Amino acid sequence: MAHWLMKSEPSEFGIDDLEACGTEPWDGIRNYQARNMIRDEMQPGDQAFFYHSSCEVPGIVGIMEVATAAYPDPTAFDAADRHFDPKSDPDNPRWFLVDVRFGRKLSRTITLPELKACPELAGLPLVRRGNRLSVMPVAPDEWEFILSLE
Repeated sequence: MAHWLMKSEPSEFGIDDLEACGTEPWDGIRNYQARNMIRDEMQPGDQAFFYHSSCEVPGIVGIMEVATAAYPDPTAFDAADRHFDPKSDPDNPRWFLVDVRFGRKLSRTITLPELKACPELAGLPLVRRGNRLSVMPVAPDEWEFILSLE
């Protein structure tokens, strides 16, 4: 089982929304590196931190599970959707997603400044300068350490 961190803006889709839905497609990824991780590495049963980004207090707010294998992102083919990509072809899809299942909310938000202050997390892509990916791997020791901060 692998571990991940997946970002979403709570004004668009937050941990409360996932809790209400139970399971939801994690759509709209339009970065090739993030797409490759979703398509090639994520597996059902993998665990992911739910990270609220672009908000007043960015940080890890919950845990979710990858519920499905990767499949083509249908929003790429829908001209009415804001994630439409006219170059994406259903016969040769460019963008992929996984469904995620709500696990639990953390007892508190583990904030970005708090994560950056931990030398144990120096290798975590989230705290590296210039990393803006919305999907990133989390090493097993980093996963356990972050959970210990809760």
